[in-house]
Amino acid sequence: MKSIKFISALAVVLMLFSCGKQESKKVAKKKLDKPNIIILLADDLGYGELGVYGQKTIKTPFIDEVASKGMKFTDFYAGTSVCSPSRAVLMTGKHTGHLSIRGNKGNINGKWDRVPLQKSELTVGEVLQGTGYQTAMIGKWHLGVPEDTSTWAKGRGFDYAVQEQWGEDKNGNEIDERVHWVNNNQDSIFYNYNNYKCLDEFRTNFALDYLEKKSEDKPFFLYMSYRTPHAHEFFLSKNNLYEDKLEEWPEIERRHAARITMLDEQIKRLFDKLEERGELENTLILISSDNGPTNENHHDYKFFNSSGSLKGYKRDVYEGGVRVPLIAYWKNKIKAGAVTDFQAAFYDIMPTLAEVAKTKAPEYIDGISFLPHLLGKEQTQKHDFMYWEIQEGQSVKGFRQAIRMGDWKAVRYGNNYHTELYNLKEDLYETNDVSKQHPELVRKANVIIKRESEVNPHFPYSGGVFK
Repeated sequence: MKSIKFISALAVVLMLFSCGKQESKKVAKKKLDKPNIIILLADDLGYGELGVYGQKTIKTPFIDEVASKGMKFTDFYAGTSVCSPSRAVLMTGKHTGHLSIRGNKGNINGKWDRVPLQKSELTVGEVLQGTGYQTAMIGKWHLGVPEDTSTWAKGRGFDYAVQEQWGEDKNGNEIDERVHWVNNNQDSIFYNYNNYKCLDEFRTNFALDYLEKKSEDKPFFLYMSYRTPHAHEFFLSKNNLYEDKLEEWPEIERRHAARITMLDEQIKRLFDKLEERGELENTLILISSDNGPTNENHHDYKFFNSSGSLKGYKRDVYEGGVRVPLIAYWKNKIKAGAVTDFQAAFYDIMPTLAEVAKTKAPEYIDGISFLPHLLGKEQTQKHDFMYWEIQEGQSVKGFRQAIRMGDWKAVRYGNNYHTELYNLKEDLYETNDVSKQHPELVRKANVIIKRESEVNPHFPYSGGVFK
């Protein structure tokens, strides 16, 4: 009888030991042959709104710490100076002169309305999805139309998508942009801003949940599209951050600063989750913004020197409208504390990530991979020039173009019929137009400006405005 009890007890011990071994295998992370990739994109965050880029008042301690452990770019550019076309550049690897989207709205059958990405324009999500990545997009998409869900993120290369939408649906009903659609129409969740510190806390919750539930057998690509610090009544933070400044600051400015600090907190939550799950070391993370600082909803972009003293802001093609932060972090791959003036733009993201994923980007794109530069290797590919275009509103005044050729910057506003020229090495703040002193450079710039803007039926001044 005793021997039977002993055998039974031994069996229980062996069973528990076996279960323990199985559990440890489940927790251990599978070694993947490709890294995870995360893009963290702020909305209207200016070049000068992070501590590591010179901000003196708004606190961003965690992002500053990430920069100290990664690479900070000083000469990095958005796709253009307003949301939709800039994000389209990021997603497709094409500059705005070659894109289907040149502004937040265009001419659609005689109506000034949103223009979706064409299906022929492959997205980063589609490229990475095709090479075995599981893909997710959370937040602001801004590249589709409300009545056609095939243009939403779920239909453009993302297995899992949580996005806002606005405009009118196919029945003509106004869509509340506080509603977040989960995988298109399968579910929707209303953002009640009384229940959260900020909209990006609400969105980060989805990201943390995604990290817990995704497959462990494949690398992931997460495009985390925040709404900070975009000036909109729905997204004004209701909290006590910077309350000691209430007598010094207008309330709109206190809330603006608070949203940026809370974005810093949400990014820390995401990093902490990756660390907790043992995935941080094998993840390339890029932190940037879709365009220069906003000057809307009674917020003054000069109050916190949001552009870092660069000329212009959102919707301008001067440096303040298009030059944005970029911080690249990849533990033990990117040298900690590196600072670079390598010139790159949103359309370089796709080929860079494609090379990270050991695949090829489409041949028709305008970008180059800067992965060698990230890894401290020789960077053989460089841009001869970088190009930006925007159609803001329906008038010629809203059509703007710019190029950068090395240290030279050419800017052309459609209604002026004049190409301005600046030497950024000597005149970073674009205060001295030297076009008259360098007519040969202006001629060269005009050739590029006219050539790079392909005619697009949705945007009346595409192709350039010249007399």
